Parts: sequence; C-alpha cells; structure tokens
Amino acid sequence: MAAERMILNGDVELWTEEFGDPAHPPVLLVMGSMSQGVLWPDPFVGRLAAAGRRVIRYDHRDTGRSSAIDFEAAPYTWADIKNDVLAVLDAYGIDRAHLVGHSAGGLLGQWIAAENPERVLTLTVIGASPLGREEGANLVRALMGEDPLPGALPYPSPAFIEHFAKAMVDPPAPDRRSQIDFAIETARVLHGTAIPFDEDEQRRLEEKIFDRDRDPATVGNHRLAAMAGGTFEPVGVLGRVTAPTLVVEGTEEPAKPGHGPLIAAAIPGARLLMIDGMGHTLPPRIHAELADAVLAHTA
Repeated sequence: MAAERMILNGDVELWTEEFGDPAHPPVLLVMGSMSQGVLWPDPFVGRLAAAGRRVIRYDHRDTGRSSAIDFEAAPYTWADIKNDVLAVLDAYGIDRAHLVGHSAGGLLGQWIAAENPERVLTLTVIGASPLGREEGANLVRALMGEDPLPGALPYPSPAFIEHFAKAMVDPPAPDRRSQIDFAIETARVLHGTAIPFDEDEQRRLEEKIFDRDRDPATVGNHRLAAMAGGTFEPVGVLGRVTAPTLVVEGTEEPAKPGHGPLIAAAIPGARLLMIDGMGHTLPPRIHAELADAVLAHTA
C-alpha cells in the first residue's frame, strides 16, 4: 500500500511516497540529478517493501510534483538539495535511515554519510561518482573532445559522449513530443547494449514523467545549482564515512564507468557489487538481483 504526502523544507514543497509498514526499518531512495522519484521502479520498490522495509521515495525540487522554482528569484545550490534529503527524513520522524542513492543521489548519500553519520544506518550507492572528485569539468572536457587531465575520473562511453555532444549543439525543441523523444533516446544510451531496450515501455514511462511535472523547463535548475558554488566536500572526505556501504555498478555503465570501484576503495570496509549487463538505468532484468543486494545489506 502506497501513501503520497507533500512535505516542506522551508518554502519548498517535496512530493513523497511511502510503502510498507511504518514500523519496519526505513529505506530512503534518492534519485539522481534532474530525475523524479518515480524512476525508482515500482517492482523494485515493491520487493523491498514486501521483504519488510519501510520504503520512501520522493521528487527532488524542480522535478515532478515538487516545487518548480524561479531560480533567478530564489537560487539554490546542491547543498540545499542535500538538505532536502534530511528534510524528508525529519518530516517522517526518522532519526536514522538506510540511504539508497542512484547517480547524483548516490553522491548525496555519500555527502550525508560523511557529514551527518548519525542519520545513516547503511549506505547503498548505485551508478555514482566518488564524492570529492571533480566530475563536472571532467564531463565538459569529454563532451568537447578534449583529453582527460591526469588523475581525472574515467570518461563516459563514446555513445554517451556522442549523444550529449550532439544535444549541446542541437537541443530538442520544448514541445511535449520532442522532449519525450529525446528522453527515450537518452534512456537508450544510458541503458547500454547488453540488455534489450523496451522502447514502448520507456515511452510510457517518459510520458508519465513529462505529464506529472509541474514545469518541465525548471529541471535544468539542477545544472545552475551545480554551478552556484559550494557544492561538495573536498577530496578525502570519504574516509570519514562510517556507515556500512554497498557500492553497485553495472558492467555496461556508460555514464560513470569505473567510478564505483573508486568509491569502494575510498570508503573503509565498503563492498563492491558489479551487476552483469546493467547500464545506468534500472531495467526489470536487474530488479531481483539489486533488491536482494539491498535487502541483504540493510538486514
């Protein structure tokens, strides 16, 4: 049984949804940049709840049913997005939770585990980059066709670079059909090639995502927030993480290939799980393996 609820962090409304028994151990799912909480697949969420977890997912500010913000009038940084995570826990009366973060959500999880260890029972990081390592400038160099700097994070796959470099030059039109078509092609690239891509199912998902968004145009504010400064902790911060940590990466990861092992190496005692065939998305074929890993880690 799912229950939706709007919570507040100051003036920012955050859409949340809770599954399972409130008496069970809490698992907070944190999605990536510019991504709605419904990208945590219902079957995956259901597996966690059915196995005895209280599962909460939510929409970041400027995504889905959460507040669409006039960034010029009310600018924010990723520190504010990080504090939204804590605001969700506070609203539900949760002192400590199992944090499960995907992509930039995994970065937020690392940040909270380093800065607020008392709030984190366990940490699961999926398809993310290591906190404290410069990713933004590295990605720009990749998209511009420049060689990586010494010691930089591994570049995305050629297909990823080609897709987003083209979008920089020729972005999709703002109309519904063009935005959905672009989102499908982006998902195809992020999905990887090992597992068949279900275009029809992806279209249904992207239509749902577009139609439930308060204002699809404001999702780009996450990029502005990243450029607003004061974003992440310095290099070496992951050594402060004390929560038991599981790091998950797909063998076909196109966006952040090889970043998972770097996280696992930097967090004391962290365990690395490579899921065969998985890219940067969460397709049905990997739900059971991923859910089983999260359930074992949060037991």
